[in-house]
Order: sequence, then structure tokens, then C-alpha cells
Amino acid sequence: MSQNAAPLIATDVHRTYHLAGHDLPVLRGVDLEVKAGEKVFLCGQSGAGKTTLLYVLGGLEQPTAGDVLVHGRSLYKSPAGERARMRNEVMSFVFQHYFLLPELTALENVTLPAMIGGRKAEDRARELLSKVGLAERLDHLPTELSGGEQQRVAIARALINDPGIIYADEPTGNLDASTGTGVIDMLMKVVDEAKKTLIVVTHDRQLATRGDRRLLLKEGKLEEG
Repeated sequence: MSQNAAPLIATDVHRTYHLAGHDLPVLRGVDLEVKAGEKVFLCGQSGAGKTTLLYVLGGLEQPTAGDVLVHGRSLYKSPAGERARMRNEVMSFVFQHYFLLPELTALENVTLPAMIGGRKAEDRARELLSKVGLAERLDHLPTELSGGEQQRVAIARALINDPGIIYADEPTGNLDASTGTGVIDMLMKVVDEAKKTLIVVTHDRQLATRGDRRLLLKEGKLEEG
């Protein structure tokens, strides 16, 4: 991978769904370039395709046309195994619904992506959980944690493999306003400290002012928002 290339470049990305015999175009030629360390917030009305775009950018959903380059390497011209490796090591995700494994403790949930890559990372997981304010909750199961605490675990998990890019899909969507503000404050802080590139999808245009750039997805294309 080229170290000089922008971390993320999307070129003429299209995504069309085929439903009940009809074509439903959601992305209609998205172009995007994100700089290293930049925090970009993607906004748009419900159903505009924000999550679809995030999943395409993160290698989770194949575009109908166009391509995405991550550190100069094509996501969709690479073999499936290479794309999976990039998702595990170069990128990470924070989802609205946390997706913590209920039978694992906070510490075990955070270490899981490293274990998948064949690495031991318990010390780093403890450090990350401390950074997100959960040093005293390492051995708690998800059901023993509040929604805000579960999202903090998910953020620590997203950082465990030291990825260059973090994607967050409505990370405060399941939280009340006060808790959501605290989670965003903490996310922005740890991303800044670790010098990560951050892409956030949110329906909250006020929240999106926290980023370096706010972009609006409208009629399948991005515009400055």
C-alpha cells in the first residue's frame, strides 16, 4: 500500500438495488477523498443511503460500479481474502447497535478482533478500556453495562488492531442526548490522540458540525453540507 496516498478515495461509486423487478439507485456517482487524520461526518435524510455508502467505503458492500482505494489499494479489485484482511487490520467499525458478543466480557469483546488476526492483545485491550473510562468494568458482560458503556467497549474494540480508518454508523443512535454527547466527546478525543481518520454517518446535522467536514448525501451524490 502506498504510504503517500490519501487514506480513502472513492471514485464514481454507484449502488443500485434490484427490488421486485425494479432498479432502485441509491448511490449515483459518489466521489470522495479523505485526508489522513481528517474527521468527516456524512449526513442525509433517512433512506438517503448513508449506511450503504459507509458499507461500500468500508468493504462491506460491493458497489454496482466505481471503486474505493484504501491507502492506494483497491478494495474491490483485490481478492476477497485481501479485502477481509484490510477490514480487520486497516479499517474498523463502530455500529449503532454495538454488536458485542453477549457471552464475552468487555475485555474479551475488545480483544476479539486481535485474536482473529492471530495476535494477543490483552494488555492493549486493558489500556484502551481505561482510555474510554471502563477500567473498572473489564470483567462485566454486555448485559451488565449501560448503553453508553457498551458503545465505549465497541469503540475500544475498533481501536484494538490500530487501524488507520474508523467508520462509525450512527454511533449515538441508541443513546439519549446526554450519553450520546459523552460518547462522541470520548470518540473524538481517542481518535485525535491516536491520529486516526474518522468517517461518521449521522442524521444529526448539529452533531456533524463536530467534524472537519460535513457532507450531505442527496439524490445519490455528496455535496458540502
